[in-house]
Amino acid sequence: MSRRAEGRGGRGPDVPDLVARARAGEARAVARLISLVEDGSPSLREVTAALAPHTGRAQVVGVTGAPGVGKSTSTNALVRALRDDDRSVGVLAVDPSSPFSGGALLGDRIRMGDHALDPGVFIRSMAARGHLGGLSWSTPQAIRVLDAAGFDVVLVETVGVGQSEVEVAGLADTTLVLLAPGMGDGIQAAKAGILEVGDVYVVNKADRDGAAQVARDLRSTLRLADRRDDAWAPPVLTTVAQTGEGVGGVVEALAEHRAWSLASGELTRRRERRARAEVEAIAVAALRRRWADVGGHAELGRLAAAVAAGESDPYAAADRLLQPEP
Repeated sequence: MSRRAEGRGGRGPDVPDLVARARAGEARAVARLISLVEDGSPSLREVTAALAPHTGRAQVVGVTGAPGVGKSTSTNALVRALRDDDRSVGVLAVDPSSPFSGGALLGDRIRMGDHALDPGVFIRSMAARGHLGGLSWSTPQAIRVLDAAGFDVVLVETVGVGQSEVEVAGLADTTLVLLAPGMGDGIQAAKAGILEVGDVYVVNKADRDGAAQVARDLRSTLRLADRRDDAWAPPVLTTVAQTGEGVGGVVEALAEHRAWSLASGELTRRRERRARAEVEAIAVAALRRRWADVGGHAELGRLAAAVAAGESDPYAAADRLLQPEP
């Protein structure tokens, strides 16, 4: 940890210095900024304000799918293909939390060790910390760090916990859904809602029996979807991520979706929805903190008692609770 970043005499981190070094490509500074985000540092407001002017350039790709489909192997193969295309890549791999430390169980993804010495790649594991979706609560702000640091593509690989993983679509510019043969009937994936969120579908482990059938089932199901004439038609591709077979086609599909999103205005719409959700979450968290302090807790108790006694109604009580503090 840099003394310069931490400051001297017990002071907080030197945020402008950290941001400047992160934008200059210093991996330690990027890692420190993400740590501040994960830890909910008191400097988080300053960090976010300093990063904001430098964001909006990276393509954020969510990589999702059921456990066992080969997400980490596919992410590793995507990183290699993107680097071959001379694009820098940031990876956020959201792992299950350790029940003891709350940290990511899988560490910094040993499986992606091929890229450990590549300055154009940054890999960070983030603990889900009990969050029910496939993402950590701090993932959106960690994405902002990598975006501001100048990475061309940010890959967000989710935990793989089933239906709730669809939330990755809420923060990604492009959502890549992975499936594999032998994981159950491909059509069953539709029941988990996963076929409603994907922009690119990939049947991995295509060298196994049943892969072609899964791809056919997916294409048939997607053709039945009610889409506007000008809507994006998600492609269904096949890969063998272990060998890299077919991964180039996935990179091309991601680029095509990016181009369509820019031309159609969908990228702006998605990012505005994402920002709205983040602003709302921050505002709600602030209100909860206010209500949790001594004065706020007492006021909520008084209002609740009045509603229970029939002396007030819940809407009037809520209006009173939401009034700005004097």
